[in-house]
Order: sequence, then C-alpha cells, then structure tokens
Amino acid sequence: MRRTDLTSGPIASSLMFFALPLILGNMLQTLYNAADSIIVGHFVGPDALASVGSAYSLMTFLTSIMIGLAMGAGISFSYLYALKDWAKLRRALAISFAFIAFVTAVLTAASIAFTDRILRLLAVPESLMGMMKDYLRYIFPGLPALFAYNYFAAAERAIGNSKVPLIFMAISAVMNVILDLVFVAVFGWGIAGAAIATLISQAAAGIGITLHTLISTPVLRFSLKDIVPDRALIREIGSLSVLTALQQSVMNFGILMVQGIVNSFGPAVMAAFAAGVKIDSLAYMPLQEFGNAFGTFVSQNRAVDSSRVRQGVKAAFIIATIFGLLVSAVIFIIPDAFMRIFVSGSETEIIAIGRSYLRIEGSFYILIGYLFLFYAIFRGFKEPSISLVLTVISLGLRVLLAWIFSRAVGPAGIWASIPIGWLCADAAGLAFYARKKR
Repeated sequence: MRRTDLTSGPIASSLMFFALPLILGNMLQTLYNAADSIIVGHFVGPDALASVGSAYSLMTFLTSIMIGLAMGAGISFSYLYALKDWAKLRRALAISFAFIAFVTAVLTAASIAFTDRILRLLAVPESLMGMMKDYLRYIFPGLPALFAYNYFAAAERAIGNSKVPLIFMAISAVMNVILDLVFVAVFGWGIAGAAIATLISQAAAGIGITLHTLISTPVLRFSLKDIVPDRALIREIGSLSVLTALQQSVMNFGILMVQGIVNSFGPAVMAAFAAGVKIDSLAYMPLQEFGNAFGTFVSQNRAVDSSRVRQGVKAAFIIATIFGLLVSAVIFIIPDAFMRIFVSGSETEIIAIGRSYLRIEGSFYILIGYLFLFYAIFRGFKEPSISLVLTVISLGLRVLLAWIFSRAVGPAGIWASIPIGWLCADAAGLAFYARKKR
C-alpha cells in the first residue's frame, strides 16, 4: 500500500493527504465508541447511557496509557525509518512491543481485580453501580486487543502508511454497530450486550492489523531475536514512550477526575456529560489526528531538513485555526440536534444540560487544536517532557477550577473550566516554542 512521503513536496497537501486517513479512522473509532451510548441510550434508557458514559471515561484513561506508549515508540520508528536504519528499526520494534505488552498485561489484571474500588473512587451512584460492573466485566478483557491495534497502527503511521489502520478500524466500527443492534435491540442483553459487541469488534481490529503488518509490511517485521541489550535504544524508547504515556494518561486522568465531579451531580448531569463528551470527541477529533500526523511530519523532517519543519508549523496552525472556528460555529448553532442523537427528545432536562456544556466548552475548539499541535512539535523533537508539562497545566487547572466553580455555579462551572485550562497550556506552549526557535 502506497505510503506518503512527508520529507518532500508541498507541505500543506502532504500533511492533509497523510492526516485524512487518520482523521477518518479516528472518526470511525469515535462513532464506534458512541454506538454503545446511542444504542443503550435509546433502547435501555438514560441510566444505561450514564453508566456507559462513565465507563467510557475510565476506559479512555486506561487505553491512553497504551496509546501513549505506542505513540512515543512511534517517534523512534519514524526517525529511524527516515534514516533507513533497518536493523535498528527492528530492534526498536521488538523492544517496545515487549515493554508495552507487559504494561498491558499488568493494567488488565489490575483493572479486573480492583473494579469495585475503582468505581467507588469515581463516586458512581449506587443505582448505577451494577450496570457499570456488568459493562466493565466484558470490556476489561479487551485491553490486549486494544494494545495490539494501537501498537501496529502507530508503527504503520510512523512509516507514512495511515491507510492500513483506517481499514481495520472501519471493519471494527461496522462490526460494533451491527453487533450492538443485534445484542441490545434484538436479543435484549442490555448494557452487557453493548460490552460484548465492543469486545468482539476490538479483537477483530487487533488481530487483523497484527497479522497484516507482520505478513505484508516487511520493514516492520521483527522477532524475539531482535530484543537485544541496546542500552542507548532502550533508554531512548523508554523515555519517549513513558513520557508520552504520562502525557496521555495525565490528560485522561484529569478527565476522569472531572468525571468524578460530574458524577456528584446525579444521573441527569452524568448522561448529559456522557453525550457531550462523545460529541466533543467527534468535533475536535480531526484536530487531534491532524496533530498526530504533524508529529510524524516533524519527526521525519527533523532527521533530514529542519527548515521544512518551520514551514510546516505555519501551515499547520493556519489549517487548525480554520477548522477549529468552523466546527465551533456548527456546535454552537445546533447543540440540541447533536444531543438528540444520544437521547430521546422527551429528555428535556438532559438536553438542556448538554446544550449548556456544548455552547460553553465547544466555542473554544481552536484552543485545543493549538494544544494538539504543540504536543506534536515537542514529541517530534524528542522532548515529550514539555508536552507532559503542557498537559499538567491544562488538566491541573481544569480539575482545580471545575471543583471550585461547580460549587459556586453548578455544572456550568465545570464546563467553563475546560477552555481556561486549554488557554493557559497554549500560552505555555507558545513560550516553550519561542525559546526552542531561538
């Protein structure tokens, strides 16, 4: 399958061509995750929607660790690929695979063993506790499949192939929707049916992309003999992977903390937040994936032509500005239409809460678009510690302000805290970048 050459040719068009499959793939993944919420919201009820939404925040946190580890390793993959150092690339693939697989096994075992304690920490209402446990009982065993998909997707993208992950995510997304409808709407298995559908679909994506990559992409093929004690490489991959995983997990841990504050306001606010977060994911997801594509661009061009990186920064920020403003305008004008995708029109309280969330927080997608670009720049320059600092600023402020504002003005205070965190992190990112340019 044809790969995109990010080190030559027009910058804006190369970036968009490479980013488009990433955007489509993540859009499918977002729809894939939203399918559970939409179907249980309509066929089971608002309590089921609240349960799936709260579980989604927890799963996003757990998977962000694996995604971050894979993204960090992908920085090394793309750099070594640009240098055409095939032996070292194989060693990097083998070492990172073994490390991330071990972390995934520990996460899976701990999640299953401590489910009850985790739900209590999240302040899940007793009325929803049973539903969430039913859902997570099937979801947690699917973490290894998520690892496999995200690891090999990161490897394929690192060498300029963003289409293969899209194909397997499309297959998985279609499977999930079909199985959700069959298990929930036809068989009446409730929230457990949605979880089983997700588990099967994740397994299909993980196994499929693993086999395809190892069979059809020789440059990414590795074996156990490639796990050699290369201290410099182990140190580099460990640093990039761990710091990127910390950045991703801190970001989603902050969201999880906000979820705990939301849960304290009861099922209606939980349901509205669950729908709002899914709408958010779809709305600013193209900005996130464009940022990930830009990270690969920075990493590859840093190896061969740093002046091209500076040109790419200008193009990337212009594209993010235009898209962010357009999406915010759409969300602000018709928030109710998006909310009714998840809940019946008769659920007026939930829709009203969701409208408030989308109009306050959704007006500022441009800010998170810039933040994704700053993350990409510093990852590409092998300085993920700066991305971690930006995330701590964004999420630390968000959690602190959400706790303070929610006690003063209720749920609207939680919504307002989010763009304030983005703005402060962007200011810090700009300062770091200005220093880096000098």
